[in-house]
Amino acid sequence: MQQGPLPHSSTGLVAREITLLDVERLQAFFVENPDYFHIVHGCAPQPDEARDEIDDRLPEGWSFTRKWKIGYFEGTGALVAMVSIVSDLLAPGVWHVGLFMVASSLRGRGIARQLHRELEDWAAEQGARWLRLSVVFANVRAEGFWRACGYVEARTRDGIELGQLRHRVRIMIKPLSLDSLEDYLTLMPRDRVEPPVSV
Repeated sequence: MQQGPLPHSSTGLVAREITLLDVERLQAFFVENPDYFHIVHGCAPQPDEARDEIDDRLPEGWSFTRKWKIGYFEGTGALVAMVSIVSDLLAPGVWHVGLFMVASSLRGRGIARQLHRELEDWAAEQGARWLRLSVVFANVRAEGFWRACGYVEARTRDGIELGQLRHRVRIMIKPLSLDSLEDYLTLMPRDRVEPPVSV
């Protein structure tokens, strides 16, 4: 695994890459914080959830530079947050946040927002021009968080299957420079809203 700089955390948490050596710790984290899985997958985390997250593959033909699975650990060694992020997804400078999860015990303390700010700074230092993510319509709390962090909707997609559920999702982006939404859509035409089909 390539080692490189990771986001600095002023929260007192230590960031390091998650590997298959951490699969039991990550699985325990998912089981202890099941809300996301119930909302998005329609069920509790599956027994192989952590392994699948660490081993996940992008769709065939999708280009990218690097995938990170970053864990945030307390001094005791407890995993309390994790992020999955892919650099240069389909276009240079577009970084996709696949999963951003903070322990429910840390909610309401500003830690998630601080970790995200530091993730933004780190990604920008590494060459990111936009952060991109998908949020399911049913995950109202997450959508509110992302909007508060400065993300805007680029488009929606219907019929996305996740776990046992089929969702409508919002593709949201956040510029990390002075680039506009139109600049982004020029690089990422797949996120452009399709014109209605005339009959």
